[in-house]
Amino acid sequence: MKQRCAWVGSDEIYKNYHDYEWGVPVHDDKLMFEFLILEGFQAGLSWITILKKRENFRKAFDGFNFNLIAEYTQEKLDLLMQDEGIIRNRLKINSTVINAQKYLKVQEEFGTFCNYIWGFVGHKPIINHWKNSCDVPASTELSDKISKDLKKRGFKFVGSTIIYAHMQAVGIVMDHTTDCCCYPKAL
Repeated sequence: MKQRCAWVGSDEIYKNYHDYEWGVPVHDDKLMFEFLILEGFQAGLSWITILKKRENFRKAFDGFNFNLIAEYTQEKLDLLMQDEGIIRNRLKINSTVINAQKYLKVQEEFGTFCNYIWGFVGHKPIINHWKNSCDVPASTELSDKISKDLKKRGFKFVGSTIIYAHMQAVGIVMDHTTDCCCYPKAL
């Protein structure tokens, strides 16, 4: 049996997410946007809830095509509020459109959103060496800094805790515990 980080439940969707996605460096703007939005929707909920609805989110939000989402009309937002396959929170749905618009502005300034976000760590992941999941912080000075910058740029649902979870998901920080099968053994 594989030894995984303590937060991983017994559900196969959770195991697959942990083993093949969480902490793997993302350099694709579309996938980066998807994770940013899903982390925002997760606020106040469990991550497994989001994972189980992930395909519904992809369908509802046009595959997380931020170019399309930036142009959503009120009619589209009203339809999303009726979609039982996603989290129907008006603030979170509306923030997705705002964040898509701001995402495009960051792309204009930095070439890609990935250039922007990875620039905070010199384009190299931070490898942590936590022995226990309880040692892993919910936020850091770096997530505070990124959160503050995103908020200044007009992004919504980007508090420091959400941003730290995003950094973990997209591999900006590698927080697999040292006893986890996904921890880089070559270190």
